[in-house]
Amino acid sequence: MNENLKEHLKAILSTIPEKPGSYQYYDEKGTVIYVGKAKNLKRRVSSYFNKEHYDSPKTRVLVKQIRDIKYIVVDTEEDALLLENNLIKQYRPRYNVLLKDDKTYPSIVVKNEYFPRVFQTRHIVRDGSQYYGPYPSAYTAKVMLQMLKELYPIRTCKYPLTPEAIAQGRYKVCLEYHIKRCKGPCEGLQESEEYMRNIAEVKEILKGNISQVSKHLFEEMQRLASELRFEEAQVLKEKYEVIENYRSKSTVVTPTLHNIDVFSIIEDGNSAYINFMHIGNGAIVQAYTFEYKKRLEETKEELLTLGIVEMRARFRSSAREIIVPFPMDVDLGNVSFIVPQRGDKRKLLELSEMNVKQFKVDRLKQAEKLNPEQRNTRLLKEIQEALRLEKLPAHIECFDNSNIQGSDAVAACVVFKMGKPSKQDYRKYNIKTVVGPDDYASMREVVFRRYKRAIDEGSPLPDLIITDGGKGQMEVVREVIEDELHLAIPIAGLAKDNRHRTSELLFGFPPVAVGMRLDSPLFHLLVRMQDEVHRFAISFHKEKRSKSQVKSELDSIRGIGEKTKTLLLRHFKSVKRIKESDPEEIRKIIGEAKTRALLEGLKKEENSN
Repeated sequence: MNENLKEHLKAILSTIPEKPGSYQYYDEKGTVIYVGKAKNLKRRVSSYFNKEHYDSPKTRVLVKQIRDIKYIVVDTEEDALLLENNLIKQYRPRYNVLLKDDKTYPSIVVKNEYFPRVFQTRHIVRDGSQYYGPYPSAYTAKVMLQMLKELYPIRTCKYPLTPEAIAQGRYKVCLEYHIKRCKGPCEGLQESEEYMRNIAEVKEILKGNISQVSKHLFEEMQRLASELRFEEAQVLKEKYEVIENYRSKSTVVTPTLHNIDVFSIIEDGNSAYINFMHIGNGAIVQAYTFEYKKRLEETKEELLTLGIVEMRARFRSSAREIIVPFPMDVDLGNVSFIVPQRGDKRKLLELSEMNVKQFKVDRLKQAEKLNPEQRNTRLLKEIQEALRLEKLPAHIECFDNSNIQGSDAVAACVVFKMGKPSKQDYRKYNIKTVVGPDDYASMREVVFRRYKRAIDEGSPLPDLIITDGGKGQMEVVREVIEDELHLAIPIAGLAKDNRHRTSELLFGFPPVAVGMRLDSPLFHLLVRMQDEVHRFAISFHKEKRSKSQVKSELDSIRGIGEKTKTLLLRHFKSVKRIKESDPEEIRKIIGEAKTRALLEGLKKEENSN
């Protein structure tokens, strides 16, 4: 930073007032690169230049690019928040949190007309009409409109109805009238007073006062029934049931809770997810979850504050009570923040947290479908966190032994890189130093051979070793890795239950079970590794056993070479069938001399046994 620039910024810092407001940083091109807000502008802006920000590399980069500072002073912190929110939308600065959507949300409008229409729109027209919402999706608005149409016969035509036009008979009823979804106000078949009573109830429902409308309908239904006006009571009963059905899906707690905002937040790397709900009479009137992309090391409180301002402005919330997951040091005027510990308000917060967690999971699934590598990386990070490893286990090696009562003993090593099998790195091992069925000694031999060779050749070592066995196998591997080879490689074990099913992951010395759900994707990945090494070891063992059986029967017969053996096995499929076949059939394949040598050799084998 040159001296002229330092003097320029120093002059600005010396004159910034100690009042609430919003500040904007500009780069050398005169572009706004960051917008912030502060209770005390002088203290907040000066803090960027009074320290080196060693714990925040992104902030350090931001400060290096600042060439000019401007600020706007306001009366309250609430005004500063709103101003910051508007400026971020206007300038979309590079280093601010990026709101990942900027579309217009649907609302439901009650038009300012003689017989008001009620419909969904994304365009706000200042003509005296009343707008409700916005709704988080077109589907949500559509569901609400569908309920209103079931309750009230509201016109859908676009005729400019006026008392004069109706009196002159300019319009005719349409299909909606004939299927009893409209009472024909266009021909004067419905009085304005009755229509406006319906519209008044529609407005109450759109405001979220569903319980009041429901209560009114119930009382009116009871009155009509007591007067023996059953047909009229039945009509109200049908409306009452429609509203109650909607309420049963919308009510979350007691209807006494009214006009409350609820917010929750969850972070994941450079993303933060925020859920917003507005509660009216115990029902979720509005609900929306969105994602922020972090640009600097914003705290949870800073992100949630931005989200609160954004959502309250977008959904025009005037709630004076906001439920949040942790204490907030924010002044929004006559608004109180509550961190509930129990009761119905705590249930509301838990519901919001459940929704934001689900939104995060859904986003991750969508991303993983587009990029499968991302899923494997996430699972490896989960292994790293569960085992508290220093580095991501990008390179994992698994071992398994295979033998039948000690015969044809073999072992196998499979390699997984970034969560996927690396088959070119798989290795098979014949057990050389162990006599009889000793799995521990076999594992000791194989692990020593593999990593001694890796050390000698300078081959890359794994980030994690997984044994197909319990504590005993883990201890054997540890002795080789740490005591004999003096390596520092984390060791885990997959143990089975009494039904021989993989039931837990063991780690540490002494080994302890690492808690994880058996139906989780992480556990499935580990079991997949175990199954793969088991399959590879078994297939090698079968291959070796098959060769040894063939060798003991045919390879010891003098005069029968590899080509002759191949011809015989290709035709007869097994040594047993060769023994049972007609000698004449054998002569046709390998000739007289070799047939005689084969039969004599097989006879000697039988006599020797």
